[in-house]
Amino acid sequence: MEPRIQYAQTADGVSIAFWTLGEGTPFVHTPHIFSHIQLEWQIPEVRRWYERLAEKRKLVRYDVRGFGLSQREVPDFSLDSFLLDLDAVVDRAGLERFALLGMVIWGPVAIAYAARHPERVSQLILWDSFARASDWSQSPQVHAVRALMDKDWETYTETAAHLILGWSAGERARRYAALIRESITRETLPATVRTLNEFDVTALLPQVSSPTLVLHRRHVPVPDVNVARGLASRIPDARLALLEGTAGAPYLGDTDAVLSAIDEFLGEGEEAAAGAEPAAGAFRTVLFTDVEGSTALTQRLGDARAREVLRAHERIVREALKAHGGSEVKTMGDGFMASFSSATRALECAIAMQRAFAEHNESAEEPIRVRIGLNAGEPIAEEEDLFGTAVILAARIAAKAEGGEIVASDVVRQLVAGKGFLFSDRGDVALRGFEDPVRLYDVRWREGG
Repeated sequence: MEPRIQYAQTADGVSIAFWTLGEGTPFVHTPHIFSHIQLEWQIPEVRRWYERLAEKRKLVRYDVRGFGLSQREVPDFSLDSFLLDLDAVVDRAGLERFALLGMVIWGPVAIAYAARHPERVSQLILWDSFARASDWSQSPQVHAVRALMDKDWETYTETAAHLILGWSAGERARRYAALIRESITRETLPATVRTLNEFDVTALLPQVSSPTLVLHRRHVPVPDVNVARGLASRIPDARLALLEGTAGAPYLGDTDAVLSAIDEFLGEGEEAAAGAEPAAGAFRTVLFTDVEGSTALTQRLGDARAREVLRAHERIVREALKAHGGSEVKTMGDGFMASFSSATRALECAIAMQRAFAEHNESAEEPIRVRIGLNAGEPIAEEEDLFGTAVILAARIAAKAEGGEIVASDVVRQLVAGKGFLFSDRGDVALRGFEDPVRLYDVRWREGG
């Protein structure tokens, strides 16, 4: 069944078309080069490619601005504008964290997004791509094809299709040439090409912290295999997989080898995430965060600006969880639920969060004041979530905190006795849904306080 086309609105007001297919771990797929998410579905090889990727996960595919079913007449084709497209789609699809596939000329967009949003990109895959557009645009083959752009539109699209897919593609190239003609107008393409020629994210490569796989076919003429080697060498701990073949499209040639490499790479991250889940009945310390006044913040700033503020909250929380061995259970938009096998590490993480928020607020236009609550017990683990009295109590405790405070149950205080933490007794507090008052403690986290 053909996926249902949906639309997302970017922060600069552009409508971006996308669809989702399958269930499971989110996997966002940029365009190959040209893009029309509806017409692509009519090409058997492309359709099988998408269906195969969606067998084990939730696949998200979108048209960038100016292409396909997305808004065609747009004033801006900059790198930052294409980042807004991706941002709008993942927000509209409700994805907090996802794997990202950057294809050929859209690889720099994926690289820049991963570098700027490490908290959201769980894994990065780059296919026949590059960091510097000149590695693509300055090749003799691309120069020759682009020379046809203003002279003969149909000859240009036919030749471009053969360059992109492989010179032996035959009927497949003719179908792809027709897709090119439908995906963008001949008037818009030159402006897009001029912008793409300026892409250079080389300086961002050392900042990519997401596990990265660089996929490249050895005998694809553009970009050269040495570009792939250079790309992998500049991204910390990136993995390079060189595959056999000449086809520039992953859905042609030995597609099984490409899919196997992707499945293996993504499977490692999925197994790691599954391994972080607590065993049923395991004793855990549960931590909740909540941004104080988030509703008023949205009303005052508007959706787009408020979302930027909340992303800073997400980044700080996720960095602290990663540094202190916490497992993110879920996010509720303006708050997180996390769990720890150690009460000590949970408290250390909570303190690190508040100190990070305090440092952030010193220079931020919009300060972020976060409530944090902790409790410990034996929650019920079910379908990647935690349930039970221990969880409910942790949420109620967080609700009793003010922005900038950490409040813990007496159970947590006793578990960390002698570990150097400072507490202030709040006394017995009535909590909604609990018959008996609960003893709560403020955690003193400020230096000298």
